[in-house]
Amino acid sequence: MREDEARRVRARIAQLEQDLTAASARTRQLRQDAGPELRNAKFRLDRIDECIGAMR
Repeated sequence: MREDEARRVRARIAQLEQDLTAASARTRQLRQDAGPELRNAKFRLDRIDECIGAMR
């Protein structure tokens, strides 16, 4: 279950990183929103990975 959650969080991180590198003015709002969400997702992924590691 945690591994599935980790996969979803990794996919979201990839999408957020892509949003941050987008160059069009249309995606400016996406870039502004992506920063804090990306930080939170990376923190969450670290905690999930710690849980997975502790279960092994």
